[in-house]
Amino acid sequence: MLGKLFYVLHLLAAVLWVGGMAFAILAMRPALATLDPPQRQAVHAAAFARFLRLVWHAMPIALVTGYLLLFGWYGGFVGSAWHIHAMHMLGLVMTGFFLTIVVGPWKELRAALAKEDRPAAGAAIERMRQLVTINLILGLVTIAVAAWGHFPG
Repeated sequence: MLGKLFYVLHLLAAVLWVGGMAFAILAMRPALATLDPPQRQAVHAAAFARFLRLVWHAMPIALVTGYLLLFGWYGGFVGSAWHIHAMHMLGLVMTGFFLTIVVGPWKELRAALAKEDRPAAGAAIERMRQLVTINLILGLVTIAVAAWGHFPG
């Protein structure tokens, strides 16, 4: 029963994280093109403040429940299949990208908006877009690996 709870929490955290990135890149960003740059930057900042806060909670839940499943149900690294190792590696890389976003362009965006430096804010948003896009691709690959490795036959 506890394993199922950990698995559900693991999946929900992954869905929120990867789904949020997909929404940001594939839906929100194109829709914001209709706004003037100051409005676009303000909406980006407000949306990413909420999203990054969400991921700040979802990411540790995904990592902790992943480790609980790995060591509690799969027998650790030795007893786990290739897809578990791949998910572990990709999850750590994604975490690195998330932390890079938070301490890099997200911090720069907030500072630029506080100083009303629109060019710097635009540059920070572009760096965030690039990093979130890479992380989205990694997240989709992680989901594909999980599904491929889990499904027998």
